[in-house]
Amino acid sequence: MPKPKILVIEDERALVEVLAVNLEREGFEVFMAYDGQDGLRQAQLKLPDLIVLDLMLPLKPGLEVCRELRMGPRTRDIPIIMVTAKAEETDQLVGFATGADDYVTKPYSMKVLVQRIKKELRRAQAQEETPAGVVHESQGVVIDRHSHRALYLDQELPLTPTEFRLLEVLVRQAGRAFSRYELMDAAIGEDAIVLERTIDVHIRSLRKKLGEAGELIETVRGVGYRFHEPRLVGS
Repeated sequence: MPKPKILVIEDERALVEVLAVNLEREGFEVFMAYDGQDGLRQAQLKLPDLIVLDLMLPLKPGLEVCRELRMGPRTRDIPIIMVTAKAEETDQLVGFATGADDYVTKPYSMKVLVQRIKKELRRAQAQEETPAGVVHESQGVVIDRHSHRALYLDQELPLTPTEFRLLEVLVRQAGRAFSRYELMDAAIGEDAIVLERTIDVHIRSLRKKLGEAGELIETVRGVGYRFHEPRLVGS
């Protein structure tokens, strides 16, 4: 079985070397880039299974790298863990809004980061192993888990992996109101240290990408969100 490929985009060379040693010890194949431009180039060349991306990078900042990765047809589904010394709430929210799947602040424990990497890889692997034909549909929104595609009126939606998981949960159980914590658990993971407002950021992005169908994601006051389920005539 081939080793999972990890691309580390980080300008602190000493930190990269320590991280590479720890990841290789865990059985990963590690590639390194020390600036944003080279990181994008290597992502296209290597097509890694996961990217560890620093926020503050020379030549091209991490947020822009993340944004371009999410726009690329070959890289948009690669899990991204954003790493940064910036621990402000707004920085974390912007990171998730740009397309990061997880967010780790420096200084961090190598053990914790490795656990986060393994969690994202397990999630991606489970997605790949979904049997063909697993499709959820409601109100013209179609979620195809096998191909990892979301469509509205036959037009593909450019969703990040986290947005895809979030929309899948809502569409699969249309009509059910989910709390923000339930959505965080389903879309991000219960062990991820994220803000409750992170879900609001993802919902806002989903509504925008859905266009006229964005209103199908309803806010349930005092609870969270649900995907609109039409009432049957006479019910």
